[in-house]
Amino acid sequence: MKSLLRSPAWPGAGGHHRVLFTLMQCVPFLIALAVLVIELTPAHFIYTGPFLTAVPALAAVTLGPRGTTAAAALALAISVITATYNGAWGTLQVYSNFLALALVSVAGFITSRAMRERRQRELDQVHRIAVAAQEVVLRAVPARLGPLRAGSLCLAAGTGARVGGDLYEAVQTRYGVRLIVGDVRGKGLSAVRAVAVALGAFREAVHYEEDLVEVMNRCAAALRREISVPGAYGPEVRLEGFTTALIAQVPDQPMVQLVNRGHPPPLLLHQGRAAPLTASSESPPLGLEDLAIGLPEKPESYAFLPGDRLLLYTDGVIEARNRDGAFFALPEAMEGIGAGPAPPEFLERLHQELTRHTGGDLADDVAMIVADRFDGLPGTPAGGADAFRR
Repeated sequence: MKSLLRSPAWPGAGGHHRVLFTLMQCVPFLIALAVLVIELTPAHFIYTGPFLTAVPALAAVTLGPRGTTAAAALALAISVITATYNGAWGTLQVYSNFLALALVSVAGFITSRAMRERRQRELDQVHRIAVAAQEVVLRAVPARLGPLRAGSLCLAAGTGARVGGDLYEAVQTRYGVRLIVGDVRGKGLSAVRAVAVALGAFREAVHYEEDLVEVMNRCAAALRREISVPGAYGPEVRLEGFTTALIAQVPDQPMVQLVNRGHPPPLLLHQGRAAPLTASSESPPLGLEDLAIGLPEKPESYAFLPGDRLLLYTDGVIEARNRDGAFFALPEAMEGIGAGPAPPEFLERLHQELTRHTGGDLADDVAMIVADRFDGLPGTPAGGADAFRR
């Protein structure tokens, strides 16, 4: 999923906008080249002074202060070359051209610097708004939730703005601690809107719905209602939009219950070994219920013992590639870090491993929740996740 803030320093981040902007950046240098060709050929009778003066002016619009300085230096060098080649030194026209070129270059430099500072202020403002939105939509998971110590991390691809199409939440309820992690198909404001809708439904339903499957159904219904609003989403979202989601519940018993709708299975670190808690049957993501033969009727249960560590994550983690195209080995990374570090430190070290693997270039959003069970539960039988699967 793509992030809300994937913009470069220049407005218009679409593919055709970038191509057009690149062409605009080339225009000043193409004009300078054209002037040089005219002056060094029999066509030098054409008066090129105004064209050359326009070079730094055009550069100021697209190239910034450094580019404007480079364009002005190029225009000055061409003026010297052509004046020498045509033997025009000593004429009033040459010195007028130099004076005009100097004035426009200085004005262009000042203008480009002011424009860059203004764009930077605008980007800083957008970033502050994005962070504020993240604090509202994707608030940090509490460090202590019933029998759990927890932590969360969310990063938008390519930006670090932390606002994208991934979602997570953890809430303590009378039924136990309930957690959700999900991934909205889409990008930009549509994805953020869907994230807000899904989380709003989850935060409401977890306190009133005893059945964990019904909590998931409430999230699905909220997304269906949102997408059906006329004009709220484009046709590609209405026809193809879906959300993968995983809801977990940690009751007082030494177990975790899961309802998985097309999401990567969580990992359970038990006695130094990380194993996926894979569902017994595949279920479609939210929004694709019409394609399903059957939907989950009850949660699946797995052992979750004191000292175990549970990791919920989105596919941006396991699908992250290095330069050789190899996927990030999440289970091995989890085992390498171990259960010793506290949840925030664990996530930070996992983030460092992910950054090292990708070279700092995430291709998709990343969201993770880690939960450690630390309560003492007497009489708990030995065995891993498979021993307690029901």
